[in-house]
Amino acid sequence: MDQYSYIANSDAAYVDQLYQSYKQDPQSVDESWQQFFKGFEFSLAYPPDATAANGNHKTNGAANGQTKSTKTPDRDATHAEKEVSVASLIKAYRSRGHLLAKTNPLRERKDRQPRVDLPDYALTDADLDTTFESGKLLGVGPATLRTIMESLRKIYAGNIGFEYMYIREMDVKIWLRNKIEKEALVFSPTTKEKTRIFEKLNEASVFENFLATKFLGQKRFSLEGGEATIPALDTIISTAAELGVEEVMIGMAHRGRLNVLANILGKSYESIFDGFEGNMPKEIHGDGDVKYHLGYTSLTKTPSGKEINVKLAPNPSHLETVDPVVEGFVRAQADEEYRGDFNKIMPILIHGDAALAGQGIVYEVTQMAKLPGYQTGGTVHFVINNQIGFTTDFDDARSSIYCSDIAKIIDAPIFHVNGDDPEAVIFCAKLAVEFRAKFNRDVFIDMVCYRRYGHNESDEPKFTQPTMYNIIDKRAGLRELYKDLLIKRGDVDAELAQRMDTEFKQQLQDRLDKVKQKAEIPYKPLTLDRGWAELRTSTPEDFDQSPETGVSQEIIDTVGNALVIIPDGFKPLKQIDKLLKDRRTMLTDTKLVNWGTAELLAYGTLLLENQPVRLSGQDVQRGTFSHRHAVLHDAETNETYSSLDHLKNGQPRFQVYNSLLSEYGVLGFEYGYAMATPNALVIWEAQFGDFSNGAQLIIDQFIAAAESKWGIENGVVMLLPHGYEGQGPEHSNARPERYLQLYAEYNMVVANVTTPANFFHLLRRQLTWQFRKPLVVMSPKSLLRHPKCISPVDELTKGAFQEVLGDDYAKPKKVKRVLLCTGKVYYDLLDKQQADQRDDVAIVRIEQVAPFPKKQLDAVLKPYGKAEQIWVQEEPDNMGYWTYLLRIGQNLPIISRKASASPATGFAKKHAQEQAEIVRRAFD
Repeated sequence: MDQYSYIANSDAAYVDQLYQSYKQDPQSVDESWQQFFKGFEFSLAYPPDATAANGNHKTNGAANGQTKSTKTPDRDATHAEKEVSVASLIKAYRSRGHLLAKTNPLRERKDRQPRVDLPDYALTDADLDTTFESGKLLGVGPATLRTIMESLRKIYAGNIGFEYMYIREMDVKIWLRNKIEKEALVFSPTTKEKTRIFEKLNEASVFENFLATKFLGQKRFSLEGGEATIPALDTIISTAAELGVEEVMIGMAHRGRLNVLANILGKSYESIFDGFEGNMPKEIHGDGDVKYHLGYTSLTKTPSGKEINVKLAPNPSHLETVDPVVEGFVRAQADEEYRGDFNKIMPILIHGDAALAGQGIVYEVTQMAKLPGYQTGGTVHFVINNQIGFTTDFDDARSSIYCSDIAKIIDAPIFHVNGDDPEAVIFCAKLAVEFRAKFNRDVFIDMVCYRRYGHNESDEPKFTQPTMYNIIDKRAGLRELYKDLLIKRGDVDAELAQRMDTEFKQQLQDRLDKVKQKAEIPYKPLTLDRGWAELRTSTPEDFDQSPETGVSQEIIDTVGNALVIIPDGFKPLKQIDKLLKDRRTMLTDTKLVNWGTAELLAYGTLLLENQPVRLSGQDVQRGTFSHRHAVLHDAETNETYSSLDHLKNGQPRFQVYNSLLSEYGVLGFEYGYAMATPNALVIWEAQFGDFSNGAQLIIDQFIAAAESKWGIENGVVMLLPHGYEGQGPEHSNARPERYLQLYAEYNMVVANVTTPANFFHLLRRQLTWQFRKPLVVMSPKSLLRHPKCISPVDELTKGAFQEVLGDDYAKPKKVKRVLLCTGKVYYDLLDKQQADQRDDVAIVRIEQVAPFPKKQLDAVLKPYGKAEQIWVQEEPDNMGYWTYLLRIGQNLPIISRKASASPATGFAKKHAQEQAEIVRRAFD
């Protein structure tokens, strides 16, 4: 086969490899290849020319072995080679036919050199009427090359481009191939389905036209040019409901959001118009947000009568930021509501082409798809591919051919489809949901369309894309195109189409009039299902005193016993043996617990109360500093054992997951998890505190602002290792000043705790409160093993979290100076105080920095009268807590490191000198 091109040679080698496998064991290859090789062997013995006179490919005589070919061996070999060439051509179309597909509604596609022409496979036009057994591979039986080519073009080079041949699991690839090749050739929606498509297009188009007319110049981020999104989502949700899905959660950006809210979730048009009028609902809590960022939830009924809960997550303008939040929400609902059944809930992520290709969070979330701690049973990704990002052409927006190429890292199939062919779009929508139901894997639909206006309605797109928008200006809308097609085919009566249009416009006008008349419109914020109805919003008085969070000694003993027992036959490392003995000593002999033990006791006591606990982050099972050891490993088998899963029968499982090396994606996921489960303790731990920098978008847009913007509370906990111990600029400072700058209106809690018992109560307080607040903890490093950082067990069995801790060493009547501080520096000051016997200097710890515990602090300071008060911190004075204290009126002099561009020195000796100087000045 020297005449083959390089590609043909590689495909021929692949076919030959399959053939050799077939000869050894026919069952070792796919059924379609079995049929092909049977026919291939027959054609070698009885070529088509041998029976041409009879008009049949196989005569009775040939079948009985009575007629032999009169062709020469060379002619037989040539036909055999061409059979392999045709088989290779079929494989090439499956692999690269998408490069020919007519997916762009505006212009011809670039020539990507797909190499699927006849000469590429040593075939010519003279072979078009030759019958080849290879047709069996395509499901058309023995067929002429002409028929084979027509079928290939219709399946793989029509208005849909299928990408799936890179998938490595053979069963997945075969399922997709069979669905595509059997159904794409014959797909034709029923009259009822066509009418439904037209109805949804009518709703989408008239809605946009109405808003454009009535609210001229206002931003609405129109869906025009991509209206097929509405019938696509309608089909995705309806198909999912038919397959047993009870809930879907949608994450999307602002383009088309109002249309989706109205025509998919059924949000009242009155509420949407109200947003354009600028009216502020009386019931709103906080500052609110623009209309195209809001979320919603509804119970939707499909055309067949199935009910399905549909949610749209609120989101900021930051593109793709909502993705991990949606995934976390869905995982939580699957875990808690549907008992781990991912077939009951499905995430849908709607992307823009530029954002999908350009935003790194997409990669992080995609990598979560198959991980045990983060999988959600497969996400349906729908790309509204406008072929432009704001003003940037796709040539400048990505290096890859497609915006959706990220899908290939997890072997997710991609269906590229022409957005001006709504029937092809709903074919892809159905196929995507069926694939997800079958394999619980991600799937991508890349709907190539356009944006009729600029980035927003006041933007002029011809500044940067004049030729593209000259084409768009002359192009009829999709609704008109499809209506004309239906009328031409006789699927819909022209009078009916016009009547639907008129009635819908009148309905919109009637609803708008209701707004103009200032009629009362109830505010319907996103309502989360689980447990929120039993909670309330916080009041300032809630922070005057923490609720009781102690537990009985019996409960401590139950959890403690689980923490020191391992199953028979489990062989831990020697270090773990020592750890277990140390735990036993703490719990039963000294009755003094360290940080790691108190932390695990907090989790265990919540689990005994049937409160779910989830902890994730990098290396959290062991802990970055080897202090937690929540999951033990057998030294010989590597089998794992989680002590807190063995407290009592029927308890929630302790969910502790080592995460992928991601901050942005994982924190977003945990925020979403906590958003769904208000009665769960959900924690994200950074490897080092300043690594949370990578998750700043989640912190700014969700953790700090969601309650004010969207009225949504969240109790997610962030553990950020923090403290100056000479580890350099990147491992010393968790940037507490950033959280304190974000703090306002009781939107979060920021703490830097110094005792294991107080940490125990702080964690339990998260679920004891009758409201939820994000908790940001500057968690310790060296204190994990500090000999003075221990707590009596009886401090866990009574009391509550203490926002302020006083000084038991200083003599109040002698005190002339009070050092106020927070966190690890307290122990440095304590060592100096006790070493120098300075009972004239009191050290007061602010354990909760925000909300600032003014009443509690005043009570602790009262015995010290008019003693001088000084704020002491390890951080440079432009970092840490001091600027926050000044903002809230605590005008204290400061002892700290000097203002610095870098958080800490990288030199150990200089660090020691700076730390000693802070302590010296504090007592001078």
